[in-house]
Amino acid sequence: MLLESRGDRIFNVSIYIILSLVTVIVLYPLIFVLSASFSDPQTVLRGEMLLWPKGFNLNSYAKIFQNHDILIGYSNTILYTLIGTLINLVMTIIGAYPLSRKDFVGRNAIMALFVFTMFFGGGLIPTYLLIKDLGMLNSFWVMVIPNAVSIWNIIIMRTFFQQSIPYELQEAATIDGCSNIKILTRIILPLSMPIIAVMILFYAVAHWNAFFSALLYLSDKNKFPLQLILREILIQGQTNDMVKMSTESAIKQQREVEGIKYAVLVVANIPVLILYPFLQRYFVKGVMIGAIKG
Repeated sequence: MLLESRGDRIFNVSIYIILSLVTVIVLYPLIFVLSASFSDPQTVLRGEMLLWPKGFNLNSYAKIFQNHDILIGYSNTILYTLIGTLINLVMTIIGAYPLSRKDFVGRNAIMALFVFTMFFGGGLIPTYLLIKDLGMLNSFWVMVIPNAVSIWNIIIMRTFFQQSIPYELQEAATIDGCSNIKILTRIILPLSMPIIAVMILFYAVAHWNAFFSALLYLSDKNKFPLQLILREILIQGQTNDMVKMSTESAIKQQREVEGIKYAVLVVANIPVLILYPFLQRYFVKGVMIGAIKG
């Protein structure tokens, strides 16, 4: 067993101290929001709650699940995320697989055109006019079609196909009579679970947190995602802070908004926090193989 020198011990202790501080800095806001959602809103407004819940109650969560707008926003977000991620995954696979094939003529030119779009775009106003001309304003599809594929993710998946799956395996399947569709569905995809898991996580989190597209293109409140509903709650809370409230009802409303604000933050992030542990074992492997090799 090798003995550590005094310098190594000091270095290791310093690393542990720094990592502990970083952990506290990262975890404190999460614990604070969680504790505030279970606390009496009045104690939160007065700054009496620092870490653990004070005046434990579930009133904020009860109001959330009784609020029609929040429930509609939650269901809309789940639908946008499920359908949008499915479309993203299919489009990314369809784009990445041909570009990974050595026998695909013109793949370099097509890849150059794809990369070009990463550096140059039409801008916000031309994009809005295009979506308007396509008749997608204030529709379900405006939340999933304009961002149906990410060129960066196509590059990652293409690199994974090239570096992690031997091309000789595809040639052997071709000799055995497999078509390109069968090669993709029976050979490539079953061997590509790490990168598929990474793509699901990337796309699902992006859809779950998306609100800017909804802010631009949606006017029907029944189609708002949860993030837009949350934004309205936060704005309402800030507005109440700026107005001098003298009536008891206004003060009570401010307390309710304060409690609901933290509870919605918790509810809005639970699905992503639940999804990540199931995909974590694929995440590092998929990113490392798909982005670093080659």
